[in-house]
Amino acid sequence: MQGTQLRWGVLGTARIADKVVHGMKLAENSVLVAIASRDLNTAQAWAEARGVPHAFGRYEEMLASDVIDAVYIPLPNGLHKGWSVKALESGKHVLCEKPLANNADQVREIIAASEATGLKAMEATMYRFHPAVARMQQLLAEGVIGEVKVIRATFGFRLERPNDVRWSPDLGGGALLDVGSYCVNNARLVAGSEPLGVVACQVLSAGGVDIETVGVLEFPEGVLAAIDCSFETGPGAHQGLTISGTKGRMFIAQPFSREEEPLQIVIDGGGAKHTVEVPGADHYHMMVEHFADAVLHDHPLAYTLQNSLGNMRVLDALKEAARSGRRVEL
Repeated sequence: MQGTQLRWGVLGTARIADKVVHGMKLAENSVLVAIASRDLNTAQAWAEARGVPHAFGRYEEMLASDVIDAVYIPLPNGLHKGWSVKALESGKHVLCEKPLANNADQVREIIAASEATGLKAMEATMYRFHPAVARMQQLLAEGVIGEVKVIRATFGFRLERPNDVRWSPDLGGGALLDVGSYCVNNARLVAGSEPLGVVACQVLSAGGVDIETVGVLEFPEGVLAAIDCSFETGPGAHQGLTISGTKGRMFIAQPFSREEEPLQIVIDGGGAKHTVEVPGADHYHMMVEHFADAVLHDHPLAYTLQNSLGNMRVLDALKEAARSGRRVEL
């Protein structure tokens, strides 16, 4: 692809978009040029507030335009697959919020569209691009806690807005898809493999989405992972990752949504604790820069659609295990 900057359009004005937009402004290889909303006045106001030159009152109009090369999609979960496929078929590269789709079959549709068009698509799993992830993997490879045996990942908060789209089953709501996807993603990353099977329990809302999900994932080599996610726990958002090995434990207090201050990895090796500090970084910026570089120079993506498919297969299995009350094999 020619040019030194990837021209971005944003499909929708969800709150999360501003974090990625900030990352676009920091990335030297990216420029935000367009916003689309279902309401032209909303799009124009959003664009004016952020210095964006083009505003569209219909998503299709922006996808059909020649002012953008790629689109970022922060729409509700249930709309991710449809608009990702439409964007690819319109000739636009796609960075889509997590979860990439509602189920594994929908992820396969996005993979098929990406392969058919030759365009890049990636799930916006931003935490993977923070330097703390590489440092954590390095420490594990060095054996600072021995062989990994048990992984515990948690992410929860109180969702108190009754009209929030995450309460809607039609829009892919529920704690498992919203924040549990991070827990599953992290467990797979630490284990370095896909699980053999899962068990799970859920508490459902009156509308049918999960308010809380707790699951256990069995990996090869006797590794177990426990994940829990919730829309009812507080105060505030809370998260954590604990990795227990044959020689000690590792704990990260903010493994997913991180600010730009230094991040601490606490290691407890037989009672002797020490902390490894990782410099702060804007992982949205690093994600956007990586994606734009991959498009501009036709480099492979660090986080692949196949990885997204693996994550969604586990999320599907957890839902089925909770529904059936039985272990689900993968």
